[in-house]
Amino acid sequence: MDFFKWVNLFFIIFNCFLPIFSNSSSTSNDNLPINKFLDLAKNPQVFDWMVDIRRKIHEKPELAYEEFETSELIRAKLDELGIPYKHPVAVTGVIGYIGTGLPPFVALRADMDALLMQELVEWEHKSKVPGKMHACGHDAHVAMLLGAAKILKGLEKELPGTVVLVFQPAEEGAGGAKKVVDAGVLENVSAIFGLHVNHNLRLGEVASRSGPLFAGSGFFEAIISGKGGHAAIPQHSIDPILAASNVIVSLQHIVSREADPLDSQVVTVAKFQGGGAFNVIPDSVTIGGTFRVFSDKSLKQLRSRIEQVITGQAAVHRCNATVSFLEEEMGLSPPTINNGGLHGYFQSIAGSVLGVDKVKDMQPVMGSEDFAFYQQALPGYIFLLGMENPSVERLHLPHSPYFKINEDALPYGAALHAALAARYLVEFHQEVSVVEGKYHDEL
Repeated sequence: MDFFKWVNLFFIIFNCFLPIFSNSSSTSNDNLPINKFLDLAKNPQVFDWMVDIRRKIHEKPELAYEEFETSELIRAKLDELGIPYKHPVAVTGVIGYIGTGLPPFVALRADMDALLMQELVEWEHKSKVPGKMHACGHDAHVAMLLGAAKILKGLEKELPGTVVLVFQPAEEGAGGAKKVVDAGVLENVSAIFGLHVNHNLRLGEVASRSGPLFAGSGFFEAIISGKGGHAAIPQHSIDPILAASNVIVSLQHIVSREADPLDSQVVTVAKFQGGGAFNVIPDSVTIGGTFRVFSDKSLKQLRSRIEQVITGQAAVHRCNATVSFLEEEMGLSPPTINNGGLHGYFQSIAGSVLGVDKVKDMQPVMGSEDFAFYQQALPGYIFLLGMENPSVERLHLPHSPYFKINEDALPYGAALHAALAARYLVEFHQEVSVVEGKYHDEL
């Protein structure tokens, strides 16, 4: 961006935020105005507001497509800010709008769902719902996007386009992003940004990369049926446990013997259920697991081979096998591939907000993210947001019952969301045009 655009944006932000944050002196005397987004996000009027939202959501975790109270809280906060929205989208989702209502459109996404697990962190705002927990940080994601909305609403009159706020249900393996895309609410959006908190990246740092970031994933479940009988006379039975054991070993050979070593793949069997007595061979065994890979082609090939190996190995041991890939409940999630054109843009914005030394490159990881469904439909970019402060405590992995959020990370996420969207509209409003015949007034 040239000097005159910087100066123009500086006065936009200064004039918009001074009356809103009248007790803050951090909105002036800065040649790089987007640096002030972090100051604004750290202001108690925004920070304390986000913390309160995060804790309320954390106390009442809701699973995929059950995020009714979370959705209600989001809509109440948008009403409070005077931000219009659509609801319901994809069952419980909420889509908010800040700006002119005209193109260009840029989207920011937060996921809302929790996990089916018991929280073991003892604190004042521990989950009040037995067996359910926000163990992946989606409560923080919602709070940060609302924080960004609060900031962006303050400069709405100066936005040369529209920011679309995507509060998405069912990220945890239930295809919520795909339902949002299929609903058509992002049809004219030119780009979408997302973030995910990270437990072992330092507070105030971010990390991402261009191209493949997270693996595509699928799930499988197989019932291997034989003939039960007494463990002392196995010759009169058809042992499904032996068959299942050989199936599991053979599944590992797909990766070790068939996959290109340069094409990272994982097949994990994480479920094995069968039998209930020490001396009885059961009639059937159920196994299940997940597979991960970095290309759509390899994802489909791996799915096919998993089915062939399970049915084939079961047959070798005189058993029958039925295989389900749970596509109605979960489906295949494509690889998360960051748009190359947005990578440099992200690095520039994050460097301006946090400092260039706080913007890290990262290697691809085998975890999956349904943000990939947005990237199949439009240019998209997702990054990791650090929240580790080793001087305070070491944080646990996501999906752990001991997972915790460092709430000091909330302003960083809110500021980055706001800066990425606002600068995108300023930089690209003359370059981005709506696809003829596809514009809908409701955007």
